[in-house]
Amino acid sequence: MQSNGAGQGQESSDNGSSVGPCSGTSATSTASGSEVGSLKKKKRLSQTEEDVIRLIGQHLHGLGLNQTVDLLMQESGCRLEHPSASKFRNHVMEGEWDKAENDLNELRALMHSPNAIVRMKFLLLQQKYLEYLEDGKVLEALQVLRGELTPLKYNTDRIHVLSGYLMCSHADDLRAKAEWEGKGTASRSRLLDKLQTYLPPSVMLPPRRLHTLLRQAVELQRDRCLYHNTKLDNNLDSVSLLLDHVCSRLVLQHHHQLKLLRTLEGHAYGVSYLAWSPDDTYLIACGPDDCSELWLWNVQTGELRTKMSQSHEDSLTSVAWNPDGKRFVTGGQRGQFYQCDLDGNLLDSWEGVRVQCLWCLSDGKTVLASDTHQRIRGYNFEDLTDRNIVQEDHPIMSFTVSKNGRLALLNVATQGVHLWDLQDRVLVRKYQGVTQGFYTIHSCFGGHNEDFIASGSEDHKVYIWHRRGELPIAELTGHTRTVNCVSWNPAIPGLMASASDDGTVRIWGPAPFLDTQEADGLNGAESCKGMGRYEIL
Repeated sequence: MQSNGAGQGQESSDNGSSVGPCSGTSATSTASGSEVGSLKKKKRLSQTEEDVIRLIGQHLHGLGLNQTVDLLMQESGCRLEHPSASKFRNHVMEGEWDKAENDLNELRALMHSPNAIVRMKFLLLQQKYLEYLEDGKVLEALQVLRGELTPLKYNTDRIHVLSGYLMCSHADDLRAKAEWEGKGTASRSRLLDKLQTYLPPSVMLPPRRLHTLLRQAVELQRDRCLYHNTKLDNNLDSVSLLLDHVCSRLVLQHHHQLKLLRTLEGHAYGVSYLAWSPDDTYLIACGPDDCSELWLWNVQTGELRTKMSQSHEDSLTSVAWNPDGKRFVTGGQRGQFYQCDLDGNLLDSWEGVRVQCLWCLSDGKTVLASDTHQRIRGYNFEDLTDRNIVQEDHPIMSFTVSKNGRLALLNVATQGVHLWDLQDRVLVRKYQGVTQGFYTIHSCFGGHNEDFIASGSEDHKVYIWHRRGELPIAELTGHTRTVNCVSWNPAIPGLMASASDDGTVRIWGPAPFLDTQEADGLNGAESCKGMGRYEIL
């Protein structure tokens, strides 16, 4: 920008006068001689200052404070937008399509792309065509289609679609098929938003630019907050713009009492792994290494539906549900890997795969399995193909996958918790703090948008990280032996459970929430030892 305050991309009007966004003394309203003289004495505005003034002016204009805008532009010596752009805006909003097309010729010299005129003209004629159809002026609409749109030789596929609207029997049918608001301010404003994308900001600002910048600022602050765990709301009315976004420290409390709902009996071994069906109707239990059987209960009735065993030599220690809830895969470290139905019938099998942990992807046909070769492989049960996805240098004790199937969280022996990108097949991050030897410990994603990660640890603690940071943001103490598993509640983002070798399952969450549950009488009759309150540091 020149030191005289002229805007970038400054153009000259027909009479040769400066028409940049801020030309020092130009304004949207005519100032008196004394006012002009005072303006010349004012300091020259920087490019950033000019941009801010224009953004404020656009926002005030949107609120209908036009006199205030005129005064702001007059005092600052700035211009909200190019005069040709102002004419163009008015003609579009008034539906004066011939005049709007003529305005395009004036704007041509201000555009960066030579093809922009054709695209803008197409959008104008499309609106003109639709409005003729809505008004019942079929012949006029046909003339626009054949005599104006088609000769542009642009987007012929769209022209074929537009021609089909001639068969619409009434205006409501047209609006429904075209997915169009109809003739009026709403559709013309939407049209203008599209047209503005082809004009440089020095000519016409993008629509609601100040609002967009403020929303981006709020989203960035929330994204950088290590403690934010609520649903993102894009409505600026729900936040204050006067202060930076800061989440208060989260206070966690152990939920003192639990209620026994049902006892599922019949398992002859110690349970080492549990898996709920996608609809929570069934629960599968696996045993330790020497267990060749798998139990499947109907949780609603408490009945044992299936007790499955393919061979006494099996070791069924891991299981995962197919997303359809009608199939599951199971296996263990002795080399068995099966896909079965709800009655335990064998559907498919893979020989020689020594399974440590399993996961079914959302495509319904691919199963991920960690094995004794320190890797995760993908197995396709439809075309019977398999491929390497993750390779670690140490045994993978367990893993879990994010809801979108993109990320995998691994507990790696002697290494801790690792985050992998399954699509790019790269190690994203190694989380610090947790003590992980050769115990099988299960970590998890949690919170809104799965922004948080939690894991048990052999030092008796529960660790919590924000997904982007390697250092823990919380260490929850209270268990007295190794914490084997953590699970984050999918419906209540602030609630988490942990299970330990000390024989307890502890429920963690914000103190006000848990206090409310107790006040509502939702706690059970038998009390565990109180854990007090724990603060994220």
